[in-house]
Amino acid sequence: MIAIGFDTSNYTTSCAGFDGTEGKNVSELLPVKTGALGLRQSDALFHHIKRLPELSDSLFASIPVRQIGAIGVSTRPRAVEGSYMPCFLAGESQARTLASALQVPLHTFSHQQGHIAAALWSAGRMELLVTSFLAWHLSGGTTELLMVHSEDGDIRCQRIGGTTDISAGQLIDRTGQLLGLDFPAGKALDALASEDEGKDLFRVKTHDLEFSFSGLENQVRACFERTQNPAATAGFALRSVAYAVRRTTLDAMKTIPYPVVFSGGVASNSLLRRTMSDLDCVFAEPRYSTDNALGIAVLTYLREA
Repeated sequence: MIAIGFDTSNYTTSCAGFDGTEGKNVSELLPVKTGALGLRQSDALFHHIKRLPELSDSLFASIPVRQIGAIGVSTRPRAVEGSYMPCFLAGESQARTLASALQVPLHTFSHQQGHIAAALWSAGRMELLVTSFLAWHLSGGTTELLMVHSEDGDIRCQRIGGTTDISAGQLIDRTGQLLGLDFPAGKALDALASEDEGKDLFRVKTHDLEFSFSGLENQVRACFERTQNPAATAGFALRSVAYAVRRTTLDAMKTIPYPVVFSGGVASNSLLRRTMSDLDCVFAEPRYSTDNALGIAVLTYLREA
């Protein structure tokens, strides 16, 4: 049996297939104008609708239709009341139509649940899907520390910490804009930071597993004005983000000594990975940290297994 997953987040169109062991994800970033910090929801929805047929053709070219046993889709950012973004309607419409045509079950999930499942599958830690663990969701829209309870692929997330204002992804993209980098700026900022040999950082204050990045944003601007050095500014920004995440993780692990799973696009950052390397952390392959539909396909398969 093969499970199909769809995910139409704010910046990436994705579809994937999973057979219980192997998976294939096909995705494409949505176009963002130079200098912009994202897309309007109406534009994101338009681009998803335009690109889904081409990506689906690429996926289904290697999947026998007779083996498709279930369809899954992310329908909202997080599995909490009031969580909604119009861009997910594109994937939901495609998924519902396909499930109806093939007369197979349809399963719905949140974008966040898909991220966590993709991280676990990619890291070879699927055994955690029948346990409890901590998880970071670090992305353009979310920076949350979660207590996760999972049973038979049913992932239930409770926020226990994270940012009180802008997300790590927003801080990174705003730093990229400051340095003239294309959106999303994560990969380019990571590459720039690798050229910096400095150790300066802003020690973000944390309290009860929460912290604010608005002060850090001001410090990043001040760093660039002071140094006029893109690499030093990138390193300063990323070291400061990693400091806040590490300190909060250590505080959480004092009372909740569980493995910590990292998901979301920011989790692909190499500096963050090095900063957390001495702790019991689970990181996905970078390509499965960023937005993808593979996690949705994995969860769909588990629902039917």
